[in-house]
Amino acid sequence: MIESCVHHCTFETGVFLDSEEVEIKLQLCLKCLSQLCSRQLTVQMMQNPQILAALQERLDGLVGSPSGYMESLPKVVKRRVNALKNLQVKCAHIEAKFYEEVHELERKYAALYQPLFDKRSDIIKAVYEPTDEECEWKQEEEEELTEMKEKAKLEEEKKDEEKEDPKGIPEFWLTVFKNVDLLSEMLQEHDEPILKHLQDIKVKFSDAGQPMSFTLEFHFEPNDFFTNTVLTKTYKMRSEPDESDPFSFDGPEIMGCTGCTIDWTKGKNVTLKTIKKKQKHKGRGTVRTVTKTVPNDSFFNFFSPPEVPESGELDEDSEAVLAADFEIGHFIRERIVPRAVLYFTGEAIEDDDDDYDEEGEEADDEEGEEEADEENDPDYEPKVQILPSQGLFQTDFNIQNAY
Repeated sequence: MIESCVHHCTFETGVFLDSEEVEIKLQLCLKCLSQLCSRQLTVQMMQNPQILAALQERLDGLVGSPSGYMESLPKVVKRRVNALKNLQVKCAHIEAKFYEEVHELERKYAALYQPLFDKRSDIIKAVYEPTDEECEWKQEEEEELTEMKEKAKLEEEKKDEEKEDPKGIPEFWLTVFKNVDLLSEMLQEHDEPILKHLQDIKVKFSDAGQPMSFTLEFHFEPNDFFTNTVLTKTYKMRSEPDESDPFSFDGPEIMGCTGCTIDWTKGKNVTLKTIKKKQKHKGRGTVRTVTKTVPNDSFFNFFSPPEVPESGELDEDSEAVLAADFEIGHFIRERIVPRAVLYFTGEAIEDDDDDYDEEGEEADDEEGEEEADEENDPDYEPKVQILPSQGLFQTDFNIQNAY
């Protein structure tokens, strides 16, 4: 007969064990008994509503609790952050007025759309028979994609020493970037010393009567890395249906973007790195070292996007790079610049997290499967577009609309 204890221990009755074997068996028994009691106690606790309520209350208290960064700031810096929060409140009031005016614009253009909607209804109901001219339609032609892509990475810089009496809010924009996943993924360690000199990011819109566009201006204080005081990135937009695919029109779309030339100080260009390779001569067998400069990963590649040719045709890699670029530029314009202080403190990040419900994970999985199927389809062509939704632009990358 064999008796067993939970996981580890088995005893054959009638079998003699020496003292050492008994001690080993006894230790195993005690271990199993401890595990069994622990599991039973856990089950009992989780079935007790009072314990569950207390546990839930404790967990709820942890949600949204500060990380400790804000508390560690000097009082003078906290005071200035409070001033920024007051400015943010004023921005919120202006934003509210903005959406009131957007609503009036929607009402105005609804009246312009209505005759077209009425005519569409008449055709559907056979009240109106369209003319031959109205029925004429151009066939779609497949577009061939051309080639283009850039990448990069380089030397790291030493961190600046902290000052006992900080001026303003040190590393404000760097902290904002590091707090936002979309932007922090672009940052390399060697970018951080440069971004400590970033003083402001501004959005400039094209003048009335000019083609639609907006420009992101990155204002830097004098530094040892480049001589520019402002780095710019301009996004060109259009708001008209594409003749080859009019059904895809759903508002203004970004057509392309242009960066700027960064005047790097000698030896400080983080978008390039130098590598050394040894080459052996086939005949003589001699070895020589060749130095080569290659692209390097860096946030500052953001200012050197792939150029869109006049034909508008891009290869898949370049289109993917531009799509990501447009997403980032749009996010900086719509979320980062208007709410910078809230991303600095982390409050805006919590708000963004609240925008996702419990089913979000499952929905993302389903979308992922659909995207995979589309990418495997040889006829699938990813579209780079931003769409207006009640006054704000959106991208195909599910940027959360604040309206």
